[in-house]
Amino acid sequence: MLIYPAIDLYGGKAVRLYKGDYAQMTVYNDDPTLVAKDFAACGASRIHLVDLEGAKEGTTPNFDTVKAIKETTGLFCEIGGGIRSMETIEKYLDAGIDRVILGTAAVTEPGFVESAVARWGEKIAVGIDIKDGFVAIKGWTVKSEENAFDFCEKMQKIGVKTLICTDISKDGAMQGTNRALYRELSERFAMDIIASGGVSSIEDVEHLAHLQIHGAIVGKAYYTGAMDLRQAIEVAK
Repeated sequence: MLIYPAIDLYGGKAVRLYKGDYAQMTVYNDDPTLVAKDFAACGASRIHLVDLEGAKEGTTPNFDTVKAIKETTGLFCEIGGGIRSMETIEKYLDAGIDRVILGTAAVTEPGFVESAVARWGEKIAVGIDIKDGFVAIKGWTVKSEENAFDFCEKMQKIGVKTLICTDISKDGAMQGTNRALYRELSERFAMDIIASGGVSSIEDVEHLAHLQIHGAIVGKAYYTGAMDLRQAIEVAK
């Protein structure tokens, strides 16, 4: 299993939200490239990036920061947040970003995802944010009427290779991850599943690795010092 340490971007800074609430934001570093360098120093091979402003507005306000992180570290970088057009996908991929994550657009415009996968293949991932069993969209601010597992089934059928699944109720809460959810996802689908939300201890990492899912995103646990990133990367292997 791979560990994807995360940088959430807002105003060009590395921040974290509590349970997806923009009103409960903590700034951890004014220079996200320094955070990314530390990830590399700890042995990370991949970085998970989220443009929180973009997620709400459907724009790319942190594009320059994302590009700088890729150029500074040379690590595999994936980016999500506000990517709702072929032009935006192309902009990121042309800048050297390795994988682009579609969220809101995957729910509101499934044809868009299908076209993107047909054009760019494995460079396209889908992020599914789950709230009470349904898919949440627009930066987690709106709960859609799309059942989470039905949505996953649709994504698999159109050829999506990587699925990043977040349980919003667990995100940033430091209360552990939703193990039952990831077990069911790993059993039901052939896609590469990346667990996100509540991965807050080495025990969580061990359990997810045992499920043989593809990856786990580590966010707040790194920033608060609750998890040693080097250890997490080794345990995941």
